[in-house]
Formats: sequence, structure tokens, C-alpha cells
Amino acid sequence: MTTTQAMIQVQGLRKVYGGFEAVKGLDFEVQAGEVFAFLGPNGAGKTTTLRMITGLLQPSAGVIRIGGFDLAKDPVEAKRQVGFIPDRPYIYEKLTAVEFMRFVAGLYALERKETARRIEELLDLFDLAPWGGSLIENFSHGMKQRLVVATALLHRPRVLVVDEPMVGLDPRGARLIKRIFRNICADAGMTVFLSTHSLEVAEELCDRIAIMHHGEMVRLGTLESLRAEQGSDARLEEIFLQITEEDDESARQDRLEALIASREGV
Repeated sequence: MTTTQAMIQVQGLRKVYGGFEAVKGLDFEVQAGEVFAFLGPNGAGKTTTLRMITGLLQPSAGVIRIGGFDLAKDPVEAKRQVGFIPDRPYIYEKLTAVEFMRFVAGLYALERKETARRIEELLDLFDLAPWGGSLIENFSHGMKQRLVVATALLHRPRVLVVDEPMVGLDPRGARLIKRIFRNICADAGMTVFLSTHSLEVAEELCDRIAIMHHGEMVRLGTLESLRAEQGSDARLEEIFLQITEEDDESARQDRLEALIASREGV
């Protein structure tokens, strides 16, 4: 990490659907230049949290600040700080790669000459330069995924929110993406907020790791601190499974005790 400035600040974040509380009062910060892993089993509340941080979903309560801008009070400036890569991105496949990137640049009102230079730079960075004039429909899945990441960086966001970035990438493409994420954090001070089921990617790439379960953040720290808490030198996968299984067992015990208490009270 290059600095300690908080780029993402989350306070008391909640999301309730009817009587179901999907996210339960999250409080955390992500620093500038940090690669931050956001992990959890299916249904843990990760995607809901990502959508709230990117402004796609309205929180039931809480405050989100991106680069110091309150997402509720100054949504345009807050969202301008963010590049978002969803797990199932939509691309206009009848456009060429350059046409698609120009279209997205127009959404951010980027200056035309700077956009042309930036597109050329990003296509080269992501090994897509020879296919800039090709229709996207002819791209492999991995090429489309690299194009989506490149396009998300067009407006030079300060925060990159990524949901499952390695899906469908071959080993070479995955290595390229990981290297680029590391470099943009180290060189440009960008923050990468990464949600993934690939624990190997999180272990290799991320400075700190948060583990969500049942709508709550049950652990937050470096891999070393998580290992120290568990009293083990295990890999992240083992730590993750141990933490989430312990939490499930604790929840089952609480439900059992509540059931016994209710019966004894009858």
C-alpha cells in the first residue's frame, strides 16, 4: 500500500428486504493503493454490499463515502471515482473494441484527443491492440473480459470495484489481470475492491481480507493476522472454511438454545 488515505468508508451499512436483513451494519475502510478482498459464501451479502458501494442499490441505512464524497449527498462525484466490473458485464458486441471504448468514454464526457490516447494505451496494456478494430462478437470470453477491465479504467477511477474478475480467463489472461491490478495500486495509488470465490487469487493478490457471513463481517485483516487469530499457518481456503463453519455451528447452537428456551417456557 502506498498511503493510508481511506478511499472507501462504510459506516453502519444495512440492507433490508421486507423482513430479511441481507447486510447487518457494516463498518470498514479501504485505503488508497490497497487491494482489498471481499469474501464470503453464497448468500453472505457480498453482492448486495458491492451494489450499494457502486450506487446501484439504495442502502436501508448507513453512510458510504468514496474518495471523501458521500454517495447519498453527492452521488455524481462519488460515482465518478469508481470503475465497476460486474461478474456478468454487458457489452455491445456489434461494435468494435475501439467503438465500444469510445461509447463508454462519451458517458464520462471525456475529451476526444485524450480518449484516443487512453484507448490506445489500454488496448496495448491488455494485449488487445491488434484487435481494436475487430467486432467484439468475434472475441473469446477471455478477450471480452480483458476489454471490460480496460474500459473500466478509461476515466482513471480512484477505486476499482471488481466482482469475480478471473472468471473465464485462461492462466495467461489471469496472470496479466493480476499483474495490472498490482501495478495500478502500486504506481497510481488506485484502490481495488475485489469480490471473488477464488481464494487463491485473494491469498496471492490482496493486502487485506474481509470475510462476510450471514450479512455480517466476521473477520477483517491481513492473511497473517487471520492466521494468528486461528492459531494456524494454514492456507486461506482452510481458514475461510474454518471461520464460516464455526459461524454456522454457532448459529445452529443459538437456534437450538432458543428453541429449548421457548419449549421450557410453555
